[in-house]
Amino acid sequence: MIKLEKVTRKALIDLLGKKGVGLEGNITKLIDGEDDVDFQEYLKTCKQKDNELRKKRLDVTKQVQQQNKELSDLNEANQKIMEELQTTLKEAENQKLQIENQNRELIEWKKENEKIQIELQNEMIKSEEARITAESAKKNAENDLDLLQKKTQNELASIIVKVAIWVILSAGVITTLMYMMALYTKQDTQIIGSTWSNMFSILLTNAFSIVGTIMGIKYATGTKENGGG
Repeated sequence: MIKLEKVTRKALIDLLGKKGVGLEGNITKLIDGEDDVDFQEYLKTCKQKDNELRKKRLDVTKQVQQQNKELSDLNEANQKIMEELQTTLKEAENQKLQIENQNRELIEWKKENEKIQIELQNEMIKSEEARITAESAKKNAENDLDLLQKKTQNELASIIVKVAIWVILSAGVITTLMYMMALYTKQDTQIIGSTWSNMFSILLTNAFSIVGTIMGIKYATGTKENGGG
């Protein structure tokens, strides 16, 4: 055991009383209090304070350890959250790229669709122009055919009329010549005259009948065409 001088013991007691500073640690167990009641009380007080201080330090250590554990758990949780956040950001970036690709494909599809629509409209316009051209060509062909038919009918009618007139004139001239020859030769002209008169009448009637029929057909055809148009 360690024994201290009375002066030293008194100095330690005064220091504790004035400053509140005393011996700490295992040294309090090695000092002999001897028969000094005040010093024994001093050592007892120092031991109590040391025990209290150790307890406080232990509590603080436990608190620090608990806080360290909580901080470690929090750090692990934060690390996990950061990893999940990075994964989420990566997935979001991938989704963004997919959306951009889809938007790009959609824009290209729209452009292609607009191009097809424009081409379709152009083809429809060309088809309509071709239809109008075909109808115009058809109408012109019908008009040309109608004109040709009318021209042919007029020419045919003109030829028939001319032939009928020439037949009438020829029959009249021939009959007249025969009648005149009979007169000059002093033959019986009664039969020839009657024949000439009947033949001339028949030819004239038939000629006018032919001309009238042709004109009637022509008039009827023109009226029908005008009514149909």
